[in-house]
Amino acid sequence: MALPSLSSFTCDWTYDVFLNFRGKDTRNNFTGNLYNSLQNQRGIQTFMDDEEIQKGEEITPTLLQAIEESRIFIAIFSPNYASSTFCLTELVTILECSMSQGRLFSPVFYDVDPSQIRYLTGTYAEAFKKHEERFGDDKHKMQKWRDALHQAANMSGWHFKPGYELEYKFIEKIVKAVSVKINRIPLHVAKNPVGLESQILEVISLLGLDSNEKVNMVGIYGIGGIGKSTTARAVHNLIADQFEGVCFLDDLRKREINHDLARLQEALLSDILGEKDIKVGDVYRGMSIIKRRLQRKKVLLILDNVDKGKQLQAFVGGDDWYGSGSKIIVTTRDKHLLASNGIVKVYEVKQLKNEKALELFSWHAFKNKKNYPGHLDIAKRAVSYCQGLPLALEVIGSQLFGKSLAVWKSSLDKYERVLLKISMKF
Repeated sequence: MALPSLSSFTCDWTYDVFLNFRGKDTRNNFTGNLYNSLQNQRGIQTFMDDEEIQKGEEITPTLLQAIEESRIFIAIFSPNYASSTFCLTELVTILECSMSQGRLFSPVFYDVDPSQIRYLTGTYAEAFKKHEERFGDDKHKMQKWRDALHQAANMSGWHFKPGYELEYKFIEKIVKAVSVKINRIPLHVAKNPVGLESQILEVISLLGLDSNEKVNMVGIYGIGGIGKSTTARAVHNLIADQFEGVCFLDDLRKREINHDLARLQEALLSDILGEKDIKVGDVYRGMSIIKRRLQRKKVLLILDNVDKGKQLQAFVGGDDWYGSGSKIIVTTRDKHLLASNGIVKVYEVKQLKNEKALELFSWHAFKNKKNYPGHLDIAKRAVSYCQGLPLALEVIGSQLFGKSLAVWKSSLDKYERVLLKISMKF
């Protein structure tokens, strides 16, 4: 699995939607009308290869970049879709990107039944018979095309049969669904997300995005200031589009002090259901309402900075509270809390190693990835003091920005004296 791109978890998309389609079938009717509704009427940035200049099977660098910088993929499967080797190759690339980087993929079955695509019957069988004659020696390529079609046909999508439904109303449903997805506000991750890529990949692999069988819970643990919440927010931004409902309850340890758990349950229900003024009365009634209202919804729930078992019980009292394919992430400083509540898939966020720690510190102390000449030794001293904690690297680096070398030295002397006093107490 490839590492997520930086644009993925900072939500720096070039396109909201990428359209994959067979031009001869739908360019001048359905796909053209869908593009017009998305791009021109709703202002949703949509990529559509309107020149259809692709002649071979290879993805050009320009098109590959468009795929990598798109948030949602919509593949329009029409009767003659499989006759285009380029459509098939593009589909393989899109699905690889979707799976590795958590992008939403939605198929439109336009005048075809998913079973026709899944089992290669009808026009799809005819198309593959011709491909066999041409590419019979390239077993690997042919199998990748078959696998991609089978995978896409098994996904939840939209079904349209010309003459049985008004096309403009059908398109309105797609546009509405896309609008809901892209209107979700991305969470702030970090100005300089150094070292996040590998952490995100580990958490996503534990979540098992390709499985819709049951609710999957993953714990992220580590000491304070290590970046647990930052990692969770980055994962949220990467995968939120794949769920019917999404809720990020930040810093439960602090929020519970000022808000009782029943009010936080109301916030959860409101976020996922999109309803205002939901009242649960008390925590136990709220538990029943959550289970009843959400047990058929595929949701992404992130419980941040949990420090008590009762917080988990209030929101996730059982794995039947949420629909199949739901993912729940819990961040905490307490590894034992995860184990005692049955969360066995866990990831420990560790300190940044020297090179990454110096890079993050440099972004804040010098506003540059590389530290300035004459400051390397003292920058390494500062990094050593921070012990690989991202929060400490950011705070101290920002405090030292623009200061003279003498101020750097005196500040670090003071920090180290304070640290020494603290260590002598224990």
